[in-house]
Amino acid sequence: MKKQLFCFVMFLSTLALFAQPVIQFDNTTVDFGNIKESDGKASRKFEFTNTGDQDLLITSVKPGCGCTATDYTKTPVAPGQRGFITAAYDPHNRPGNFNKSIKVTTNEPKFDEGANGTPYSIFIKGTVEKKPPSKYETAGYKNGSGEIRIKDNNVKLDLLNTENKSFVIQVMNFSEKESTFTPMKLPAYITVENQTLKPNEEIEVTFKYDAAKKGEVGVYRETITIQTQDPVEPNITLFVDVTIREDFSKLTPKQLQDAPKAHLDELTVNFGKVEKNTNPTLQVKLHNNGKNTLHIRQLKASNTIFAVVSDKNEIPKGDFATLTVTLNSRNRRGKQNATIDIITNDPANSQFVLNCTGEISQ
Repeated sequence: MKKQLFCFVMFLSTLALFAQPVIQFDNTTVDFGNIKESDGKASRKFEFTNTGDQDLLITSVKPGCGCTATDYTKTPVAPGQRGFITAAYDPHNRPGNFNKSIKVTTNEPKFDEGANGTPYSIFIKGTVEKKPPSKYETAGYKNGSGEIRIKDNNVKLDLLNTENKSFVIQVMNFSEKESTFTPMKLPAYITVENQTLKPNEEIEVTFKYDAAKKGEVGVYRETITIQTQDPVEPNITLFVDVTIREDFSKLTPKQLQDAPKAHLDELTVNFGKVEKNTNPTLQVKLHNNGKNTLHIRQLKASNTIFAVVSDKNEIPKGDFATLTVTLNSRNRRGKQNATIDIITNDPANSQFVLNCTGEISQ
């Protein structure tokens, strides 16, 4: 009797061991076919059956880039019952063929902690038909969202600190209403005449940049806000990236001979391995080997993770300034690189580039 009872218990244990949920997809690939970029997101449904003998629960759905799982069966699916996963694809700016995967895990034993089961992969594919170009794109005006647009909202300007230089932008009014074109709160060294834009008119607007009036040397970004009567985007932003170089052309041979001479003792600062949430510093020296005072015109890092300060901006002949470079590792990780532009009044070598590097621990 005891032997029979033992066998029965073992039989029940064996049944319990093999009792489990099992997900069975009708199809592991869904073809979206041809979808139009202009129609926006498209979605399709994956359906599955629980072919096991315990309730099935989807525990994780992780779509790939461009793909989203908009919905799926979140309640337990009884044995023999069916569930679904809905996948969506956003075709915006993604013309051509696509093939994306979705990783799915369930409460099946192979996904138990420590089991390291490989997630199921289901796939979507299809082809996105590129939307026809808009009237703005056809005319070359791809920036902005309103009816009044600037063809290129980023202008680069290179000039000497004695120059007053002009730059031109193209503007078009795509609407059926007249509008003004009024730059707001311009600094004294940037001037432009206000314009009136007739319906469906394209014009050129000329700005003047007076570097002498600005009175500085270096690299700058000017942000100009332009006000219009556009109901969608009444304020347009224009960025002007300006490089102002010192004009040494009027120096006499004697002045050039007696000029300051800049020398940087290192062209690279390498922080090596850096602990996160720390602010280590390294120092380099900028020497003046000339006969007159060396002036530091600008110190500017290309990446805000690095900062630089000098203990003096005027360096007498035979002296040096100490430049302290700081790496801010807060909320950063991995390798970090940047350059620091150092601009001086040395006519023979007015600009140095200091390379900065470091690796923040994970």
